Amino acid sequence: MLSIGEFSNICKVSTKTLRYYAEIGLILPDEINPENGYRYYSIEQLETMLFINRLKSYNFSLEEIKTILESEELLDEKLYFALTKKKKEIEKQVQEFKKTLDQLNNDISYLKQGKSIMSYLESIDIQLVEVPKMYLLSIRKMVHEYEFAEEYGNCFSKLFKKIQDDKLTMLNPPMVLFHSAEFSPYGLDTEFAIPVKEYVKGTRDFYPGLCLKTVLYGSYSNLSSVYTKQHEWAEKEGYESNNALYEVYVTDPSQVLKESELITEIYYPVKKKASNI
Repeated sequence: MLSIGEFSNICKVSTKTLRYYAEIGLILPDEINPENGYRYYSIEQLETMLFINRLKSYNFSLEEIKTILESEELLDEKLYFALTKKKKEIEKQVQEFKKTLDQLNNDISYLKQGKSIMSYLESIDIQLVEVPKMYLLSIRKMVHEYEFAEEYGNCFSKLFKKIQDDKLTMLNPPMVLFHSAEFSPYGLDTEFAIPVKEYVKGTRDFYPGLCLKTVLYGSYSNLSSVYTKQHEWAEKEGYESNNALYEVYVTDPSQVLKESELITEIYYPVKKKASNI
């Protein structure tokens, strides 16, 4: 048997942590002296503690680890699926860190050249275009930001099915219109739409008219920069919002291998501000 101090030293886990683990039922002392309350662990529990530490290094929560240890399923089978899921989570985090590192390197490069790290905004191109009337087959609903990816897939699947079932003609790539003027705890007023040739039940007229248009190549994380630049341009040139801002997804996000392959058109419907004279 090992005292709690010996066990702590071998596994590199503090005695305070071991007591906490015992409180939550993660790993219990093999024996507790009833007279003095001293805790003892068996040699076999060393591997259990190493196993817990290994899963913690993979960012498993204590609750997740406890569930795995207490599972009535075959441990290796349960562990395989848990590790596979965690691997995907970490790979996603690595991609996010890589994007952040690339952006950080770009900012450092700008500063070395004596430029502002915000000078990338100067490369955002804005065109003033006239967009003709279109017929939209759409689904409009309140959507929270964290639900967007899932709702994007669900809503467009339904719209594509209706196009196929009703033998409609798709004229342009899928688009999303944002009708919310401000943040709401109920989500954003969002319309998932596909322009079609036919005017049938379930479609509606949409006439964007005069719009600021920007083509974004790459990550959706740069959309806020485009919105900022468009609003700055509108303010400077004397324009104001005239309809729902919308995005056209030229490339299907589910069909590209890298974010750099994404192409998105951003439209900001505007009108000239009324003169105060």
